[in-house]
Amino acid sequence: MSSNATGNFSKSTPQDQPEQHPNIRLRKTVRQDLELFFNFQLDEKARFMAAFTPKDSISKKAYLDKYIPFLNDPTKNLQTILLADTVAGSISKFEIEQEAEITYWISRNYWGQRIATEALRQFLLLEKMRPIYGRTAFDNTASQQVLLYNGFIKTGEDRGFAGARNKEIEEFIYKLV
Repeated sequence: MSSNATGNFSKSTPQDQPEQHPNIRLRKTVRQDLELFFNFQLDEKARFMAAFTPKDSISKKAYLDKYIPFLNDPTKNLQTILLADTVAGSISKFEIEQEAEITYWISRNYWGQRIATEALRQFLLLEKMRPIYGRTAFDNTASQQVLLYNGFIKTGEDRGFAGARNKEIEEFIYKLV
């Protein structure tokens, strides 16, 4: 995706579509998964790349108090990403003002293995709400590629406070119709 001087965006797609990852599967998130997800997001490098984290994300109690109610919320679709039988991350749909957004988090132990790309592909088969949006920090090119590989197009840019960086940064907005 590129923007010209007038701010118009054009669609671009990655040149090499990744093959499906045969050992990735999704399952509904259960409470025990939240403990692992909490630990994943304590990784400083992962937090920096994710950027948009809550201020109190290092508080386990705050984390669980926030996410446990989501497990039974019909406006949210929380899935656990499994690599073989090991929890590798999470992927979810949530709604803000009746618009669907996607979020995912892969344990840094599994970065660079196409897990997010395949998990999102599978998730989009389960989650039918469209349009669905994805947002990334301006410098999180890996996450941008995950969205592009799965048919999202860049539709805009915004600025927001990145809790993990303790400052306002640019974010890119992607949309799948």
